[in-house]
Amino acid sequence: MGNSDSKLVFKQGIFKLSSTEPIAAEDTYWRGFYELPSSPDDIFSLFTPADIRRARESSLQNLQTLIHTLTSRLFALRQHRDFPDPNTAPEKQALNCIRVLTRVLPFVYEDEKLEGWEDGLFWTKRRQKRSGGRAEVLFGEDAGKGQDNEQGEEEYEDLRPLGEELIDTLVDLLFYVGFTVPPTERTRNRVTYAIWQKGVGCTSAMSTSKEMESNRTEVLRLLLTLSSKSLYMPAHVLPGRGVKALTYLVTCPDKQLVLSLLCSQLNTALNYNPASWRVPYDHVVYKDPKQLLVTYSLQFLLTLLLYPIPENSKEYGSKNFFRHFLGRLHRLQDFEFMAEGMAKTLNQPLQISSSYLPGSQKSVSWAPEMIILFWETLQCNKRFRSFIIDGERGREFMILMLFYALEHIADPAKQGVVRMCVFVLQTLSTEVNFGKLLNDDLGHLESLPPGIRIAGFRGTYADFLIIGKLDAIYPSLLATINNIAPYLEHISAQACSKLLQLFASMSSPSFLLANETNHTLLQSLLESMNAIVEHQFDNNRIFVQGIFKYRRKFEALRSFTLDSGQEELERLKWRKKEDASYSNPTSPNAHSRNSSFESVRSPQSARSPGLSNVPENGAFAIGEDEDSDNETQETPSTPTQSSRTISMSSSTGEPLPPQLRGMSEKARGKLPAGKPYFSRQNSAASLSTHQLLTHASQPTTPGVFAPTPGWIDTWLSSLPLHTILTLLSYPTPPQTLPQAIEPSTPRIQLFEWTPLSLGWYESLLWGFIFAAEMVMQKGTVGVWNGTGVRLFRVQQEVFKGPSLMKPMGAVDAVGSRIVSGVQSLGIGGGGSGAGSNDGERGGAVGSVRDV
Repeated sequence: MGNSDSKLVFKQGIFKLSSTEPIAAEDTYWRGFYELPSSPDDIFSLFTPADIRRARESSLQNLQTLIHTLTSRLFALRQHRDFPDPNTAPEKQALNCIRVLTRVLPFVYEDEKLEGWEDGLFWTKRRQKRSGGRAEVLFGEDAGKGQDNEQGEEEYEDLRPLGEELIDTLVDLLFYVGFTVPPTERTRNRVTYAIWQKGVGCTSAMSTSKEMESNRTEVLRLLLTLSSKSLYMPAHVLPGRGVKALTYLVTCPDKQLVLSLLCSQLNTALNYNPASWRVPYDHVVYKDPKQLLVTYSLQFLLTLLLYPIPENSKEYGSKNFFRHFLGRLHRLQDFEFMAEGMAKTLNQPLQISSSYLPGSQKSVSWAPEMIILFWETLQCNKRFRSFIIDGERGREFMILMLFYALEHIADPAKQGVVRMCVFVLQTLSTEVNFGKLLNDDLGHLESLPPGIRIAGFRGTYADFLIIGKLDAIYPSLLATINNIAPYLEHISAQACSKLLQLFASMSSPSFLLANETNHTLLQSLLESMNAIVEHQFDNNRIFVQGIFKYRRKFEALRSFTLDSGQEELERLKWRKKEDASYSNPTSPNAHSRNSSFESVRSPQSARSPGLSNVPENGAFAIGEDEDSDNETQETPSTPTQSSRTISMSSSTGEPLPPQLRGMSEKARGKLPAGKPYFSRQNSAASLSTHQLLTHASQPTTPGVFAPTPGWIDTWLSSLPLHTILTLLSYPTPPQTLPQAIEPSTPRIQLFEWTPLSLGWYESLLWGFIFAAEMVMQKGTVGVWNGTGVRLFRVQQEVFKGPSLMKPMGAVDAVGSRIVSGVQSLGIGGGGSGAGSNDGERGGAVGSVRDV
């Protein structure tokens, strides 16, 4: 469709599709959809969302005939003995069938009213008439009711559902000789399940061409589209309902097919070298088709690996064979290839940052997907996990996870990536050798990315992990520290200080009374400290001395009550007001500080205090005099809407428990001002002092947690304080572990998958896919752009002006603002929900926020 006349004819045919008069399936009109277009741009630019929705609303029968025509033509081409012959069975027609289906299907999925229609069209067994010269396929079991059936049931034959046949045809086309794989002398069958590239399961590379790689990309894009019904379900519904296309794919029992598809996608993604020599700024001039193939291969592979089969899916089985065979890999050379390929991609942004020509090389866009692949492989394959940890790769990947977490930690739109990186660390920490591996000294600090360096740091990998500023999701970081604690030796003074300051923060009333589950985080931290004392007492004398430095905090926690906590919160409130008024009574900042406790009464702005409140450098130093009774540090306060995220720099002097003393002027001068950021564990609301003091006399606000003495009794007595209190029964640190302390068996905290966490995980992946599609398809509309996505909220962004790297005025940073995520979704707490996109907006383009 290279000239304007053919485009006009195609556009006229699109308008005719929405006519109320049904068009017969035998009409030559339908041939225009697979004969006229010559590129994806033709179809995506001329067949607009408005055209598809108009046809869907006014003539659903014509839309069904279009889908029937395209699939029937694609099946016929697949079976043709000369395909892809340009004269008798041209590949152009197959590609156009694939492209039009890719364009239409998302607009079918977005309409909830069509769910039954779509299920009957694609996933109900069909019946085909045997009589007559032309076979007529009737969609759905009830499609033939009311018609003449005098000749009996023997005149029909049952056919499998259209969706199954379409998926099988597309998978075959990925391995079709002359279309996606080259012919060889030994090739006899038109479909040969040969692995595309060398790597896992294959030692020699297959010859290929740009045309074949382009065809693979087109087919993979339609397979992703068929799987994308996930985008049109709320996250909390998705794991239980599932997607039939994915269920059919992952339960395929054909071992050769599964292994060929698995290894082809895996090797394509891991063989690509983003750091290979290129002409500087080449990505500004043209789009690399190889990157498209790599991206779709990785994304489609992940949709298969991540997919949890719904429990109510009985017709296809309950085993995901792609996960099964990924977990069965065992050859050392395969593990080396996989680890090298993953590290090569994840290290690429670090290499770009050191380039002498800023912006001369483009960073790969699929680094988050590669982190998912790494995490999935760790979970599926215990041998691979041991390979990573037992070798030098364990420390490398720990640094990489910290890099990506800290790279995005300040961006609220990237918190999904941050969470996932820490979950990877938690998964690694389940292996005993990982904890032992982290005892090695972290040398060559200058070789680390600037963004994660710690000034003046000298210590081990474990010290680096503990001191790091992962304050956004520290529940998982606590689980990681808990897992490695029994094996940590010679923890540095700075790391010891960080752990003890964290304890001071988490044992404060403002933290414990803010959320009904916060005490579990304190329990996890206490278990970590116990493990260090019980299993590595002789190797961590600095930490033992630090515990004695915090003696009164531990003793105060033992006698903690609701009344004492409320009184302390009220005392802190008035002291804060008094201090602000005394220091600068006319300052706007003084008014802000005076009203901070009042402003947190709004549940919408409330969060639990987080690690960002914990000082970084020292309140405690070995060898100092005993702490002063009149000096303390304010415990974490509840954030307000107008506050900012504070840094982790701190005051000097030990933060003593507010239960024991007031605040000096010196200590008040060191108070952090700003907004603490809590973890992924969403609290319903954080309590202000007023709410704490009035909960017994006034009705509680729905959705706001109100602590009671009985609630405190349920967990206070179970806090693991015995080890530390036994140690503190000595006047000074003992030289050896007291006999009264019996080392307990190390307890591993695994990442627990629930329907809620699975919904978050799938929405995270589809958010990456959605954003990547919009960025990659320059000049065309993304597959899902403008559709009513319900898995996450799509934020509209206005077009921006030209930039140095995009002088033509293209949309800068499309997709950089990632999904808001599943609304109110958290793992291990909170609710779930989803936003929606109402469609296209004039002068705006959709982007997604991370989950």
